[in-house]
Amino acid sequence: MTAMPSQSQFEFLRSIDTPTVCNLLEIVAPERRGFGYTVRHLHCPFPDLPPMVGFAKTVTMRAQDKVPLGEAGYASKRLDYLDYIAAAPQPGIAVIQDLDDIVGFGAFWGEVQTNIHKALGCLGTITNGSIRDIPQVAPGFQMLAGSIAPSHAFVHVVDYGINVNIHGMAVKSGDLIHADRHGAVIVPIETIDPMKAASGGLAAKEAKMIDAAKSGKGLEAIKAAMKG
Repeated sequence: MTAMPSQSQFEFLRSIDTPTVCNLLEIVAPERRGFGYTVRHLHCPFPDLPPMVGFAKTVTMRAQDKVPLGEAGYASKRLDYLDYIAAAPQPGIAVIQDLDDIVGFGAFWGEVQTNIHKALGCLGTITNGSIRDIPQVAPGFQMLAGSIAPSHAFVHVVDYGINVNIHGMAVKSGDLIHADRHGAVIVPIETIDPMKAASGGLAAKEAKMIDAAKSGKGLEAIKAAMKG
């Protein structure tokens, strides 16, 4: 069973942005400096939404090729994955890897799927694939996507609950993820309390350097601040 963060741990993570999470992870788990986060741009149509903090619901999909059920049945190729989306742990984040040769050929996400997945406990999605219907997306449903496209083509779920990779971030089902307009990062639950303990010192250190830069006292003041 996936370990569950406490309410206070969730609140702490929701109070900071994803770059700050990455900074804090570098302090408390230095080995995490070079992996566990997205490394290429993802489109974020709703940059003003608060950070998503939820558990990965991993899915793979294709949209480029017709499926055996025929064009009329492509979207219903398998609905059993909805049980997985709705199951614990919650809240979920749908992490969907597009396997097509032309990634983004057809959009999984639009008005219908965002409303369905929101009803099943998902805060949003992270995908290397495409999204559409942006004005009609379920209110509050965040999306980080590789591209924006007009058609869903022959979109269908291939598998779920398996390992996926979204723009360099390798994700396992049930991983705790923090995401906002900047991208996404996996957060080991055991690092949350150390991150919270380190957050005050990090903020003070950054404030000292910024204040020195804005002070007009020049290079030596900046160097002194950077030395701590």
